[in-house]
Amino acid sequence: MTGSPDHKQDEEGHRDPLARFHSYLHGGTSSLLSTFVVFPVYKTVFRQQIHNTPVLQAVGQLYREGLVKLYRGVAPPLVMRTLNGTLLFGLQDTLLHQLSLSSQNVTPTSALPAMAGFGAGLVEAVVFTPFERVQNVLQNGQNDRHLPTRKSVLVRLNAQGLALGYYRAFLPITARNAVGSALYFGLKGPMNAVVAGQGLSPMVSSFISGTLTSMAISLALYPVSVLVANMQAQVGGDVKGVTACWRMLWTSRQRSVTLLYRGGSLVILRSCITWGITTAIYDRQQKLSV
Repeated sequence: MTGSPDHKQDEEGHRDPLARFHSYLHGGTSSLLSTFVVFPVYKTVFRQQIHNTPVLQAVGQLYREGLVKLYRGVAPPLVMRTLNGTLLFGLQDTLLHQLSLSSQNVTPTSALPAMAGFGAGLVEAVVFTPFERVQNVLQNGQNDRHLPTRKSVLVRLNAQGLALGYYRAFLPITARNAVGSALYFGLKGPMNAVVAGQGLSPMVSSFISGTLTSMAISLALYPVSVLVANMQAQVGGDVKGVTACWRMLWTSRQRSVTLLYRGGSLVILRSCITWGITTAIYDRQQKLSV
């Protein structure tokens, strides 16, 4: 009886909670390691998004400010990315398990990872929008004088209320995160299978698949990220809605897609490093824990 299907199904059910715990743990670990590597690149991209400067000029600004200011604001993204990876990978795996049990013979199996990723992205937006808000305020060089510390930023955001303070730009963040997560988890597996078919090692295949998948997603959703950065970088003043902010952004970029995508080349580099490392480490840890 030990080899019966019912016994195997029960055994898998007992392993599921531990497997899902590993998904949370491995997601956080992989995101933590990749964050240290890419933060200077992220900061350069942010300066381009906010100040509309060429890459060399943005790098020059950061160089003149020195190493201490280069890593000013690293704590929020470090915490955010670690918790983000923990929640995103773990919750997606949990939702995927639940969907696989409840949607048998209804939803194609190949669509389940994307559906679970979409749900995880929605929760991610609710939890991490305040982290992104603090991060964007801290990294805006124009705030250095009147908001010099993290504490001063928190005090100011508390005074603004949730909608205008911590949850500024919540709608575009929700759309970006939900769609991006759905695409990542939906495409990562098929892309990995294609790359692995070329005879590469599993870890290299995971790195390349994560790189290519996130590269496509980042480029597609880059304008939304620019909009979010511009909406969240300022505190107070004339507060406008999403549509009005988009019109102002489009006008400030001279209605040019090229200028709107300024910093896009570094986004590709950042995505290659971040999600390549994250995917490779996560997949490796998952295989070792089986």
